[in-house]
Amino acid sequence: MRNAAAVWKKQMRDTLKNKTVLMQFVLFPIIAFIMNQAVQIEGMPENFFVNLFAAMYIGMAPLTSMAAVISEEKESNTLRVLRMSNVKAWEYLTGVGSYIWLMCMAGAAAFCAIGSYQSQEAAAFLMIMAAGILASLLIGAAIGVASRTQMMATSMMVPVMMIFSFLPMLSIFNSTIAKIAKYAYSEQVSILLRQVGHMEIQAENVWLIAGNMLLALGIFGLAYRKCGLE
Repeated sequence: MRNAAAVWKKQMRDTLKNKTVLMQFVLFPIIAFIMNQAVQIEGMPENFFVNLFAAMYIGMAPLTSMAAVISEEKESNTLRVLRMSNVKAWEYLTGVGSYIWLMCMAGAAAFCAIGSYQSQEAAAFLMIMAAGILASLLIGAAIGVASRTQMMATSMMVPVMMIFSFLPMLSIFNSTIAKIAKYAYSEQVSILLRQVGHMEIQAENVWLIAGNMLLALGIFGLAYRKCGLE
């Protein structure tokens, strides 16, 4: 665990230097705050923009950050140096994954504060966000491991990110898209976020999110077997 902690600290320093990754954690909370304060439409559901941008945040920030970090360090041979320093693959992935997860949870806490959720509502909101962030991290890790360069990772993650981040928004306005979107973890997260305060978690919500996680884990396993971390 000392190696994982060292990777965690290294990643914290690197994030302050990498403005592209840093922006991923703060962009959507800022937009949600501005829209929540500036736009008031009669009949609009409470915390509409908070829930909308929180779901988009889950489909974008963890996925792109994880893929970008792994692919960049593979391309720069940083991972090769770490492996030669006896840092195991699981230690590296634990360090990077836990760091990005905590950074994204800080963003989730910002959404929670913007929505003025209290006590049980806040706890439910953060637990839903935590599950969505974990699913997104697994997908990002699979893309990062499968990519030899950062450019290759970008070409793979942009369409995937666009699908998962925009499906929750498009499904609100189009019933046909909603029927397809329900199989994506980001849409299930969006559905659950809209139910915070009158939570009615169904088996379908849990199984679909868990199924997305297992599928992402399986793809990650295949990518790791084929490409490894070097």
